[in-house]
Amino acid sequence: MLHPFHHARTTPDKPALVMADTGEVVTYRQLEDRSNQVAQLFRALGLQSGDHIALMLENHPRYFEICWGAQRAGLIYTAMSTRLTEAEVSYIVNDCGAKAVIASRAMAKAVAHLMGADGACPGVQHWLMLDGASAGWAGYEDAVAAQPAERITDELAGGDMLYSSGTTGRPKGVFVPPQATEIDAASPMTDILIKLYGVTADTVYLSPAPLYHAAPLRYTLAVQRLGGTVVVMPHFDPERYLQLVQQHRITHTQLVPTMFVRMLKLPEATRQQHDLSSLQVAIHAAAPCPVAVKQQMIAWWGPVLWEYYAGTEGNGVTMVNSAQWLAHPGTVGQAVIGELKICDDDTGAELPAGQSGTVYFANGRPFSYHNDAAKTASSTHPKGWTTLGDVGYVDAEGYLYLTDRKAYMIISGGVNIYPQEAENVLINHPQVADVAVLGVPNEEFGEEVKAVVQPRDMRDAGPELAAALIAYCREHLSPIKCPKSVDFEAELPRHPTGKLYKRLLKDRYWAGRASKII
Repeated sequence: MLHPFHHARTTPDKPALVMADTGEVVTYRQLEDRSNQVAQLFRALGLQSGDHIALMLENHPRYFEICWGAQRAGLIYTAMSTRLTEAEVSYIVNDCGAKAVIASRAMAKAVAHLMGADGACPGVQHWLMLDGASAGWAGYEDAVAAQPAERITDELAGGDMLYSSGTTGRPKGVFVPPQATEIDAASPMTDILIKLYGVTADTVYLSPAPLYHAAPLRYTLAVQRLGGTVVVMPHFDPERYLQLVQQHRITHTQLVPTMFVRMLKLPEATRQQHDLSSLQVAIHAAAPCPVAVKQQMIAWWGPVLWEYYAGTEGNGVTMVNSAQWLAHPGTVGQAVIGELKICDDDTGAELPAGQSGTVYFANGRPFSYHNDAAKTASSTHPKGWTTLGDVGYVDAEGYLYLTDRKAYMIISGGVNIYPQEAENVLINHPQVADVAVLGVPNEEFGEEVKAVVQPRDMRDAGPELAAALIAYCREHLSPIKCPKSVDFEAELPRHPTGKLYKRLLKDRYWAGRASKII
């Protein structure tokens, strides 16, 4: 019973999806019929198993029918962030080899540059727009409505290929091959939801985050595999979130630590007026959660918090429940998929408990970086183990503690930001001689982006140049990737070989604080 089509037969009128803002409901019967029509449409457009499509949608009520239609047609779908610049969007569409792009009217401006004779994505063959057709774009709803609601005859499991930034600053598609060809086959994720989180057909799952992120997308789809109801917020609002938990008797949810911080900052009377007693499991990941914040959340919500450590790559997972965490404050848990290996960076040798090194997973799921064999190889140990590039240690009981994140990655409000992208832009500014971009403390978001700039002339250093550099960066990148502030230095700490000692800069901003991760 691990697919919506099963639940469409047994509980056809049960809500598979509720949109929190409008109250719109999509039943399992509707989800089944629409996803079948979507799969039929893909076949009518000539798309075959293994082909790629790209999506640019806000949290939209038709998001799930598209993903399930692609999944049962054997397609690989790439959900793109709605906050990308035009250049970033066209890069991903081209890199993933999308033969079709599906966007919503709300995203029309973000994708307008993609098509046409001189468009940025000549490989795309089909353009579909939700909420009404646009110049050059076919109307999605009309195209789907013209298709039969029967299952296609050649169903084959497809899946997602989501993008995670690489060391060069360019995002890289992470492809994890489906483990079985049957569309209703079990997966490690469904096993975890059943065995650890207790997800059943009675689950009501609240998702407050953008669906284009790996965890919200994969978890909501997994809940629908199991016949539960998914409630989707258009965006996170702390008080509205609490209202929805009470209104829908939410049993399961997933958040990031910045959401905890925002809820904890609500007035005490506001926090206490909502009935949260239905909550059974509150999952969190994606960013470091300060120990004090998590302690306050457990005191407020009770021992319902579950934390995990994993990546888009899906090569391994650790987990920890509230009781285990309280006994091991700061841990991200024990391995439940794969086997933890902590290795010395220089020799690759496995390290004993208590010693920090690169975190690898052995016997985890295989993955590859799309169009980047070198990056795939650099993430692989000679013994075949794979890493996300994080540093940490395990204690004698096998609990993992992270002591640093990926080389220079910034995590702000649960969003991964790779500073190389901003550095590559800022270094081109005529008044910049050298630049380092790094994460500095932010009480709400964990970290925020700062640029430390060596100007060509120190006499130019000051608020006017800082503002100009921020504006310059925003012309080329999404605002979230750009510095919120700029500091100036006469010379950045570089080795004669050219290596930047970014840690020396980071230490100035993190001095006197606990590790920015735990």
